[in-house]
Amino acid sequence: MSGHSNDSLPLDASKPAAEEVKSNSEDLKRSLPAGLGLSETQITSHGYDSPKEGVIDAGTFEGSQKAQTKSGPVILADEIKNPAMEKLELVRKWSLNTYKCTRQIISEKLGRGSRTVDLELEAQIDILRDNKKKYENILRLAQTLSTQLFQMVHTQRQLGDAFADLSLKSLELHEEFGYNADTQKLLAKNGETLLGAINFFIASVNTLVNKTIEDTLMTVKQYESARIEYDAYRTDLEELNLGPRDANTLPKIEQSQHLFQAHKEKYDKMRSDVSIKLKFLEENKVKVLHNQLVLFHNAIAAYFAGNQKQLEQTLRQFHIKLKTPGVDAPSWLEEQ
Repeated sequence: MSGHSNDSLPLDASKPAAEEVKSNSEDLKRSLPAGLGLSETQITSHGYDSPKEGVIDAGTFEGSQKAQTKSGPVILADEIKNPAMEKLELVRKWSLNTYKCTRQIISEKLGRGSRTVDLELEAQIDILRDNKKKYENILRLAQTLSTQLFQMVHTQRQLGDAFADLSLKSLELHEEFGYNADTQKLLAKNGETLLGAINFFIASVNTLVNKTIEDTLMTVKQYESARIEYDAYRTDLEELNLGPRDANTLPKIEQSQHLFQAHKEKYDKMRSDVSIKLKFLEENKVKVLHNQLVLFHNAIAAYFAGNQKQLEQTLRQFHIKLKTPGVDAPSWLEEQ
């Protein structure tokens, strides 16, 4: 009996040991990298008493080496940008910025929000806008004068032709019709010369008002938008600073401080740009208007004084050529 029990004990004890080795082998297979196949890795299990129990014979993984030699630059998943997410983020930022600016504008109109004001710069901007309206009025009146003068010159030329025709057909009034014909033709000629000076004046003032001044006002609009954004983010930061400071609010305060600083730099830059443009505009305006007002005065005075020589000399002084068909002389401002 005792011999039988001794022979059976090793058989029964070997089953758990074999099952344990098999379990360890399966666990080890699962722990291997996903790129390794069973055909490329050999796992050998020996007997329970074998000194080589659990030894793994791993062969060379040629597939991994081939993948490394053929692969290009490694791109991390976090670095891949999704265009849809980028657009969504831009829309979110635009909506937030629009909301803050709208709230700031409404607060200012209701008298509740504070507003950053540069008194000296604001005064210069107001003067510029007022001057633009006055220059536009001068421009409209000068265009009206040009139209009326053109009609008058046209009528004078027709009247001169009619007098000349009657001078040939009425022998008894030949001299009288002839004098009037010459006078009307001379007036028409001087009128055309004056018309050239007035149109030159109109072209130069139009360039000043609708190009130079308008360009400066566009920069002013950008400055005013930057000012509203600056005040909106300044107000937002002030409200956060008045609230509690804890782990939840500190990141918001830091982000608000960063946005405020960025908009402050933008506001300062736009304010500097407006100041520079206003300075150069004032210098250009004085130069242009000085020359154009001298031209307008001398041409009008010479025309109504009947001084044809002085009228033509005025046009030569400003390098003005009478308009010929198909040719437009450049304005004085464009030549400069």
